[in-house]
Amino acid sequence: MSSTQRIEDALRENIISRPDMILDDKDLMHALIAANERAMGGNIIDLRGIAMERLETRLDRLEDTHRSVIAAAYENLAGTNQIHRAVLRLLDPVEFEPFLQDLGTEVAQILRVDMIKLVLETGAADGENVVKRVGDVLSVSEPGFVEAFVAAGREAPLKQVTLRQLDQGDARIYGEKAEWIRSEACLRLDFGPGRLPGLLVMGSEDPHMFTPQQGTDLLAFFAGVFERTMRRWLS
Repeated sequence: MSSTQRIEDALRENIISRPDMILDDKDLMHALIAANERAMGGNIIDLRGIAMERLETRLDRLEDTHRSVIAAAYENLAGTNQIHRAVLRLLDPVEFEPFLQDLGTEVAQILRVDMIKLVLETGAADGENVVKRVGDVLSVSEPGFVEAFVAAGREAPLKQVTLRQLDQGDARIYGEKAEWIRSEACLRLDFGPGRLPGLLVMGSEDPHMFTPQQGTDLLAFFAGVFERTMRRWLS
């Protein structure tokens, strides 16, 4: 009788007829490779085994990248749908007061932010950096407020959309709820030649809702639609 145990005939035939059963089992393949390395001894380098390990590592990285790309695509699609819904809601009102009311309620809910505030610059200045509240959503300020608020003391060129995290919000914008605001999106608004600019501010209690690392394309599109909609009320 041979000292080497032979595999049972039924199991052997099953493996031969279905080799993919072995190849698709990662744990089993690891065990076979380890057994092969032990049989070769410690003085022999298995280049094929090394290549297989590197290939497996690359495959794992590729799978992780694939999952990340799919997740980002779904997130981008969800964000696009969200902005589209907000834009459609923005275009519904035919009067200015319902427009502002929807902005602070329905549109804010669609965009999942805690507050939306609209600041319009006016030539009737009451003093430096003064913001006068006209309603729950609308405030007016002296010329130059928008640029100063978005810049926040920095000299870098201003973008149409600025995302930032906060220790707390600005009381001139958020009033009594300023201490709860932890991140915000500032959308600079251009209403056309001869008109002072405006500012649309979205505030959130979530510090990760708006961060400087996020993309701003969708919010820039929303700002563009908002500008064109506001021109109807300013004409």
